[in-house]
Amino acid sequence: MITRIPSVALVAASVLLTGCGGGALAATDHASAPTSASSSQASPSPSSEISAEAAPRQLPGVGPKMLARIPATTEQVVLVTGRSADSPLSTLALYERTDDGWEQTASWAAHNALKGWSDHHMAGDLRSPIGVYSLTDAGGLLKDPGTKLTYDHGRGFVSPGTGFEGEPLAGSFDYVIAINYNRQPGTSPLDWTRPLGSSRGGGIWIHVDHGGPTHGCVSIAEAHMKELLRTLDPARHPVVVMGDAAALDH
Repeated sequence: MITRIPSVALVAASVLLTGCGGGALAATDHASAPTSASSSQASPSPSSEISAEAAPRQLPGVGPKMLARIPATTEQVVLVTGRSADSPLSTLALYERTDDGWEQTASWAAHNALKGWSDHHMAGDLRSPIGVYSLTDAGGLLKDPGTKLTYDHGRGFVSPGTGFEGEPLAGSFDYVIAINYNRQPGTSPLDWTRPLGSSRGGGIWIHVDHGGPTHGCVSIAEAHMKELLRTLDPARHPVVVMGDAAALDH
């Protein structure tokens, strides 16, 4: 399985909370084709059976419009499927491209933003952005667990306070993977550059789950974060495909 940016200097205290949907400095967590009618049921020809078997496996629940946004060079997909448009519960699954199509290699329970999902994420809306985003940079309060992604190890990855359900946020940023939504790829997850402007939010990460909804990020258990970090390989151009089930099926 396959997870180094030099450690950045200590960031100013006002930017320590840039993760998980940080907008202005306030975030604390940041179909088959129809067959012709016939009066009798004919058995499928051998050639049609072979053709069906040879069809490549697609990403389950992902429709043609969303599939078209995945770069042709991408060989790893992190698929985050939300239960509904307004739910903070989701599933994160890892897929690898093979000669036979996409093959699932892992699937874990996850949290997303408190109010669910948005196809036009704004700072403070408490929704996770729907879309396809590249994954190039990682970091955390703890040392690099062995990722091939660039990794920024530093004390800027702090998450004080409590979450929406009163759960402690400490340790949430022990490991993070920056989702390239409204950020500059190739920089630390702590970088404050917002190409779309600060009103469109930012600091959207995959990070360690704290047991409740996030401000905009996706979170999974710490052991799964370490496994994901060790698996993602920049040479395979990984992306995250994320959204609620209905939004993804377009």
